[in-house]
Parts: sequence; structure tokens; C-alpha cells
Amino acid sequence: MYRRCDTLEAGIGMRNYLCDTDGTGGHLKTLPDDFVVREISDPPRAKENGDYTIATVTCRNWETNRLVRMMSRCMGVSRERIGFAGTKDKRAITTQLMSVYGPPELLERIDLSDVTVDNVYRGARGIQIGDLIGNEFEITVKDCSMPMADIPDVLKEDAAIIKKTGGFPNYFGVQRFGVVRPVTHLVGERIVRGDFEGAVRTYICFTTPEENQELRDKRRELEGCEDWGSVMSGIPESMSFEKTMAGHLAQNPDDWTGALSLLPTNLQMMFVHAYQSYLFNEMLSMRMDRGLPLNMPVEGDMIIPLDANGRPDHENPILTTSRNIDLVARQVRARRAFVTASLYGSDSTFCEGEMGEIERSVIEREKLEAQDFVIPEMQRCSSKGSRRELLCPLTDLKTSVGDDTYTVSFSLPKGNYATCLMREFMKSPMKDY
Repeated sequence: MYRRCDTLEAGIGMRNYLCDTDGTGGHLKTLPDDFVVREISDPPRAKENGDYTIATVTCRNWETNRLVRMMSRCMGVSRERIGFAGTKDKRAITTQLMSVYGPPELLERIDLSDVTVDNVYRGARGIQIGDLIGNEFEITVKDCSMPMADIPDVLKEDAAIIKKTGGFPNYFGVQRFGVVRPVTHLVGERIVRGDFEGAVRTYICFTTPEENQELRDKRRELEGCEDWGSVMSGIPESMSFEKTMAGHLAQNPDDWTGALSLLPTNLQMMFVHAYQSYLFNEMLSMRMDRGLPLNMPVEGDMIIPLDANGRPDHENPILTTSRNIDLVARQVRARRAFVTASLYGSDSTFCEGEMGEIERSVIEREKLEAQDFVIPEMQRCSSKGSRRELLCPLTDLKTSVGDDTYTVSFSLPKGNYATCLMREFMKSPMKDY
């Protein structure tokens, strides 16, 4: 029913495709201009003399955490005073709302290449992670392996399958884990298991054949390091977070949680979230392995309804039973509710029926318990868990084919991955996203 994935994506739980067509091949982000992202925001209301300054920030080829770090240096404020709704792809042109705790004059100090700041105003509150509605994308695919003459028919067929299904498999995409060095979920697993030394060493030393040879050699050199002070000068600037942790350990040997706590708050939280994402991907793949539908409930499924604003109401899941399955199915068919899987955490409950078997089997295989996600040493990394829709809806899907490239434009709700749509068309190796 579903096509198997035989690329490295399978290693982060992404083992299936919805569309059974051959892929066009190709890769994304040859240039940052090939991947354009515009945030669909719900901006804070303006307030005269408000404590926060809100602005639209457009940047080209900037990783979000590095952008925040450099903005904080320019303004002379802590990076914790800068707010944003979501991390964006580095190799892209991105437009998003950001905030700073302080007056508008601070933004005048920002002088960074390929960064523009517009639409500045004082706001009643700052911007926080998750403070957005969705994102608009315009993505160009280059160097396709499929003959260009065949691509229009493939795009048309894939688009029809996605439209009929009501979306595409809602995997957490490769950016969640790292395209070149998928490490965030591995660090998160160490944190969940209480192995903070392992978490630090994994973040610093884990490498892959796709990583730059110089960085691979440096990470191997740092394996088993005990004298962090002696290696500080040899850690390149491109490993700035690793260098920060090494500097802390040079002064505070064996303070592994302290080293992790020096990383940006959103990155610390991302580690555990990425491990939860890997577990979710495994559950989604297992459901697809069994040939179960993503766009229709079976008995035992947990359903998330949409609230009055059309957003998933994760606080009020509904169990599908023999008594209500017809009603639930009508709601799902009408796109007013979605079938879900667990984002496993300390307060999680399992589905019943076949999906419950899937969820339990993943957690049992990983030898996890709910309390593992309560992390007293790093409380901000604790997670109660939630549920996530198995299918990602999209709007405004359009495709166009040129002489040697094609472009796909669409809009997604927040928290979903454009690359997970693009993989349905491309079916390329993981590094090409």
C-alpha cells in the first residue's frame, strides 16, 4: 500500500512514502534562493511604550541560533531577550517575526550581512516558540535524475494522491535531527536516560561520512577527551557550541549538565523533543507497515479535533470506540479532526487496539518509562508529552516545471516539515534535503 524508503531517512524512523511513484531525484538548496520560507504569523498587538520591540526579520543563509547569537552581540543584550516563533532552515531565504526585550533603538545596532529588519513596532509581549500559524514555501528542485519530460506527469500523480488522502505522512523531517549529522535525537536519548556525560560526548564527537573531513577528524580526536583545556585552541569556530562546552569542562571538570546548560535554551529543549520525534516517526512507520490508513480512524485510535480557530486541540483527544467510530470518521473525513500517534512523555497515555500495540511496542523496545521524561537536573528539558497528527494537511499546492528545474509552492500549519512533502516528489538521498 505504501512505498518503502531505502535511504538513510529510515534510520530516523522515516521508512515509508505515501506516493508509490518513482522519484524525480534532485536536491534542494543549491542556493539559499531555492528555498523561500515566509512565516504566517499571529503578531502581538501593538502597545505604546511596550516593553518589547517586534520586527520582521528577513535573512539569507542564516541558521536561527547563530542569527540570534549575532543579533545579541550587535545589540549588546542577552540572547535570552530575543524571541522567535520557530527555527528556520539555514540554507534558505526566511522571513519571520522576532522580538527583543527593550526599545526599538536596539535594532538600529544590527549590522549583519544578508539580514534586513522591517516593520518595527513596540508590542505588549514578546514572541515565543510556537507563536505562529504556519509557513508559506516556494521550493525549487535542481539536478533531477528523472528526465525533465517525465516530471510533469509524476508531479501531477503525486499531487492527486496527496489531495485524495488529505495530506502527506506527518513525519518529523531531517532538519529535526540534522541533515549532515543527525545527532539531536541521540543526545536527547542520553539526557532522557540520565547519562549527561554521554549526551555531551555524543554532541561533541558524533560524526557521519557526510560531514566535512576536517570536522570528522576533529570529532574523532576529541573522543574520550579528559583534558578539555588542552584541546580548546584546536576546536574550529564552526564548532562554536562544542567549544563553549569544552571551555566549561576545562574549568569545571565533570560538570556535564553545566556544559549542556550553556547551550541556547531552545537547543537544550530540542534534544529531548528530537528523541520524542524519532519515537513518533517509528510509530507512524509501523502503522504504515501494517497498511493502516492515516486519514481514517480504526477502533482504538486517539483523535484530535480542531478548535474554533481551526487549530488541533491537543488537550482534548477522543478515543475511537465501536460506539462512536462512525461519528469520528465523519469528522476526520471532513478535515475537522485528525488521527494521531503519541509524542511520548511523562504524562502520556497509549491508544487502544492496533495503534496501542504499535505505541507500546516502540516504547518497550526502547526500554523507556514515562518518568524518564522528568529530568530534575535539566528541568526545562522535561516533557509531559502530547499527541501529533499522522497526516499533515496543506493548502495552495502548485507546481511548475522549467527547462531543468521544477518549483513547488504550498502552505503548511506550524510544526510541520516542507521536506516531508518534497520527499514524496523527489525520493532522494537524505543529504539532498
